[in-house]
Amino acid sequence: METTVWINDTEIHAFNFTKELSKQPNSQQRKRKISFDFKVTSEEYHDIAVLLYEMNFRIRVPAQKLEFEASISNYSTSITDLYKPGQVADYYLELVEQA
Repeated sequence: METTVWINDTEIHAFNFTKELSKQPNSQQRKRKISFDFKVTSEEYHDIAVLLYEMNFRIRVPAQKLEFEASISNYSTSITDLYKPGQVADYYLELVEQA
């Protein structure tokens, strides 16, 4: 099932979307954490790379009624160099709420 995730002003079509409350080490505080997969084409690669290098984001997930500031806690990609036309990479992203 696809879920729309907004990272700042960029719309992401996410798959395997999960949300949870994660306990912070050495604290009783719990923060929201979301994770999901998404596809990135060679045509989108530059814009997505620039976006993710920002590291801090305004997250909105309208279907889940979620909105919070977050940073990347984990990510991976199946292809690190998407400069060849027609390529598509699988990305995985985890975002954790910031204070």
